[in-house]
Amino acid sequence: MIYRENGQFKTNYTSDQQIFGITQDRWFVLGLMAFAAFILPFLVDEYMFRAILIPFLILSLAALGVNILVGYCGQISLGSGAFMAVGAYAAYNFFVRMDGMPVIICLLLGGVFSTLVGVFFGIPSLRVRGLYLAIATLAAQFFCDWAFSRIAWFTNNSSSGSVSVSGFDVFGMPIDSPISKYWFCLAFLIVFAVLAKNLVRSAVGREWMAIRDMDVAAAVIGIRPMYAKLSAFAVSSFIIGVAGGLWGFVHLGSWEPAAFSVDRSFQLLFMVILGGMGSIMGSFMGAAFIVILPIVINIVLPELGALVGWQVSTAAVTHAENMIFGALIVWFLIVEPHGLAKLWSIGKQKLRLWPFPH
Repeated sequence: MIYRENGQFKTNYTSDQQIFGITQDRWFVLGLMAFAAFILPFLVDEYMFRAILIPFLILSLAALGVNILVGYCGQISLGSGAFMAVGAYAAYNFFVRMDGMPVIICLLLGGVFSTLVGVFFGIPSLRVRGLYLAIATLAAQFFCDWAFSRIAWFTNNSSSGSVSVSGFDVFGMPIDSPISKYWFCLAFLIVFAVLAKNLVRSAVGREWMAIRDMDVAAAVIGIRPMYAKLSAFAVSSFIIGVAGGLWGFVHLGSWEPAAFSVDRSFQLLFMVILGGMGSIMGSFMGAAFIVILPIVINIVLPELGALVGWQVSTAAVTHAENMIFGALIVWFLIVEPHGLAKLWSIGKQKLRLWPFPH
């Protein structure tokens, strides 16, 4: 009864083209953003910030970029970790080599260089697709891993191969406490989520979805496959590159190339599959699922073992985590290919009819 659009008349094109057509959805999202910005930071401790909230925000941003390429344009990518690495190392070099450059500009420039690399490795998508395109993007992962490990210039000639960033501020406010890092990442996520939501609703987004559904038919009706595919790679790589800069600057502080290995690429792809391909909301749901589930497993599994008299080792917990992830991916692909976002959509549709059965 509370989730109905009865009486919500749209009298102009502006109101008809709103992101959230139902007033309840709009107020729910605004309330959720207000809660995340002004209430939640004062209810959690430092562990929650470092282990859950900050990784969730950054991985949500990265999953958003992957979802634009994989979910909306249908181009399979296994090089997301490489694009994150490009964004992180490019932002690092701008930060340490140009004194006084604002950290926000460094992160955005890191996204620009990630865009260039993404477009370059996206060129094979003009001729191949499916598994062949996945292998082509996997080449980007291996190439970037080699480059950042072997070329000392990228690490500012660091003898250990690792780099570190500290002591940066935004508009005079130091970003060193957990709550300031949380707000910093939240601001990036909100801005990019709104931009991405509007972008996929625009003409460019419709071109991406037409290419995803049937590229030959899209070309017949006048859509340029080269422009659509490379623009999807560009936008996706830019968002992933900014997320990589945030991952290095804010979450890790000190990192090496292994922080952006192929495991990171698979993790981001799993987020999109579990959350829902072709859904902005699915990016958030998938990131939350991937971040929270390992913590729950590490807490619950030893306690269950203690109840039956078994001592569960750390290795057993890790293996169980991998098995559970694999089983969930197979289950979602079979039962609900559209992921958690589809379940959320079904729940909203049923709520619009409640309490009537039809």
